[in-house]
Amino acid sequence: MDKPSHLSVVLDLSPTQWALCAQSTNPPGISLQAFLSQLLAFLNAHIACKDENTLAVFGALPGQSVLLYSSTGEVTASDNEPTDPNTYRPFKTLDSAVMNSLAERLGSLGDAQEEAPIGLVGCLTKALCYINRITTNTVSSGSSREASSSSVDPRILMLSVSPDQSSTYIPIMNSIFSAQKLKVTIDVCKIFGAENVFLQQAAHLTGGAYVHVEKTDALLQYMMMSFLPPPAIRQLIAVPTQDRVDFRAACFCHKRIVEIGFVCSVCLSIFCQPVPVCSTCRTKFPIKTLQRLNASRPLAAPSSAPGTPARPLAQRNGTATPATPRPG
Repeated sequence: MDKPSHLSVVLDLSPTQWALCAQSTNPPGISLQAFLSQLLAFLNAHIACKDENTLAVFGALPGQSVLLYSSTGEVTASDNEPTDPNTYRPFKTLDSAVMNSLAERLGSLGDAQEEAPIGLVGCLTKALCYINRITTNTVSSGSSREASSSSVDPRILMLSVSPDQSSTYIPIMNSIFSAQKLKVTIDVCKIFGAENVFLQQAAHLTGGAYVHVEKTDALLQYMMMSFLPPPAIRQLIAVPTQDRVDFRAACFCHKRIVEIGFVCSVCLSIFCQPVPVCSTCRTKFPIKTLQRLNASRPLAAPSSAPGTPARPLAQRNGTATPATPRPG
């Protein structure tokens, strides 16, 4: 018999990015209200698939990460909610708890002139800690054979609208390594904006799916077809995969995403240029090594004035060799 599935959902709730997403026409965007209605339908489908399925919803707000709902009782709906005989009570409890928590958190943000960095990494680490706790409690509740047969199948779904934050590269990579050790699958649904390099790597390294939504009006169909099946069932169906993965990293010195970096041979820290002393482990490098690395750095092409035709590649590299003419 298949194991119950635990799903931790991380919501990107950046007010600025959701405002841009709602105003976008090419590609067509989606408002936060429309997104939440489709999200609640997906969450209800998850808890309806199996009675033992568990759920946790985390909200990534500017400068903070909060737990919006948990099926284990940390955050639940109020008992004062009116009952509806035409509504399945677990669905009503989930919808009320998520919407009430969202309204309370978004209402407490205020009108800041500059939005703080989104707490996406904090939500990811909290989701991993939550999964570690429930899996540890499951294993310790019974014998090893019974616990192995009744343990949950954990996974994380990240719904993102914000661009990459190069300063979060190190904590995201640490979270990816922790997810690999816990055997947690990280799925990513990119709803708006450019491709997220770090989340692409998170999905690829943990065996998850990365989906960039092209038609936001079919968001619920994207989530149902790609993220509703648990990892155990995905081996039997065709799940969307990435054609190519951007493995660029962020340097430790300026927190910028680089294409060519220099790695410390002791602690594997990444730098955008050769440094005499590693800022992480304080290792000193020989002067000859620095000279050799500086000499091997690729030359940056000089920017030409507007309207000036580009010179051949050989001349741009500082040599006098003319470009080979094409046969007429």
